[in-house]
Amino acid sequence: QVQLVESGGGLVQPGGSLRLSCAASRNIASFIVMGWYRQAPGKSREWVAASTSTATTNYPDSVKGRFTISRDNAKNTVYLQMNSLKPEDTAVYFCNARSTADVYWGQGTQVTVSS
Repeated sequence: QVQLVESGGGLVQPGGSLRLSCAASRNIASFIVMGWYRQAPGKSREWVAASTSTATTNYPDSVKGRFTISRDNAKNTVYLQMNSLKPEDTAVYFCNARSTADVYWGQGTQVTVSS
């Protein structure tokens, strides 16, 4: 079983930045894709960033140019740098890892953007 542990969430003012981390219990290079999702109260979970094993990254239009996903294979950690945060970015952010056979989720970390 793979453990994914997110950290780095918190309260930030609009326009501010946060960096989330996701530490995996095994070599992240073994995953086809690692990504970040978020879920706001009363809304369904939505994808916000993905990093493939070939270092390709993708983002939805809602965060493109503001969010950056990166990975440190030596530390088995994936990061999400979030800049120019908006109140609508408020959500619980989840780390996700996909292998050929399984999908794993972290427990989530709360991000609140408010003045």
